[in-house]
Amino acid sequence: MLRVDRNMLSFLTLCAIWGTTWVGIKAGVDAVPPLVFASTRFMTAGFLLLMLARWRGERIRMEREDIPRLGLVSLFMISFCYGPLFWGMQYINSGTAAVLELALTPIALLCFALLLGEETWSGKRLFAVCLGAAGLMVLFGPDALQKTSTDAGTGALYYWGVLAVASSAFTYGLGAVLARPLLRHYPSLCMSGLTTLIGGGCLFLCALATENGAVTALSGHWGAAAWSGWLFLVLFGSLLGYTIYMRLLRDIGASRSGSYAFVSPIVAVLLGVLIFAETVRLLDFVGMLIMLGAAYLTLQEPASEPPERTPDGR
Repeated sequence: MLRVDRNMLSFLTLCAIWGTTWVGIKAGVDAVPPLVFASTRFMTAGFLLLMLARWRGERIRMEREDIPRLGLVSLFMISFCYGPLFWGMQYINSGTAAVLELALTPIALLCFALLLGEETWSGKRLFAVCLGAAGLMVLFGPDALQKTSTDAGTGALYYWGVLAVASSAFTYGLGAVLARPLLRHYPSLCMSGLTTLIGGGCLFLCALATENGAVTALSGHWGAAAWSGWLFLVLFGSLLGYTIYMRLLRDIGASRSGSYAFVSPIVAVLLGVLIFAETVRLLDFVGMLIMLGAAYLTLQEPASEPPERTPDGR
């Protein structure tokens, strides 16, 4: 019972943290090339996490047979996720991006967890994921559809942007499921540090090669708002939030931990009301209630316990 309570507290903390990171992201990408902003955040967080793991005496070195999986996890969860996500958001509105990324992430997590044998089939779990996706459509869908006709004026780039944002959810989901076997054998702090450092480094190289103004941005003349957002994302979004997510991924599985996607948007909406005096319609409340119900149903499902690795490493 103590473990369940601790996991629930961790889950709520994660939802609160990742529901507020949009403030830091918005402050940063308004002044800094998005990939530079994201990659430097991840690399710094990864370095600090590994330093903290070393200070705590945790094992950092990985077995040779696990290094390829670590590389894939880092690429899928960080580089192949945030690269296409930020690129695609240049051509579609934020509401459409939110619906695609948040609705597809729990679906991707469940699909890959089933395909890779990390979780067992459950009709209730599938219903909860579909219910949460429906709630997201109710909350963000009307605004996203209202702006779609304007965005579509960019031509083919609009549809490529949609595809890029959608793909980020699936690459993230695959990376998260691939990470769980490693998390059963390595400390979550170490795994968080390695994946963010490696993935952030690859994203940084991509930024230098493809992003206009990337080299100039390295001068650091970002302004107080952007630096404040960057620091918030490093300390809370990555150091704290990402480590909590890795622990939840290990303890309760991919689909259950992924239900944060149904709760963190509610935090973001409520913050918009408190900070920017944004209005909330009755339909928005309906969507939020549906999403909370979906998260509750998902968390009620028992965590799957796949078999441990055998002594020969398989």
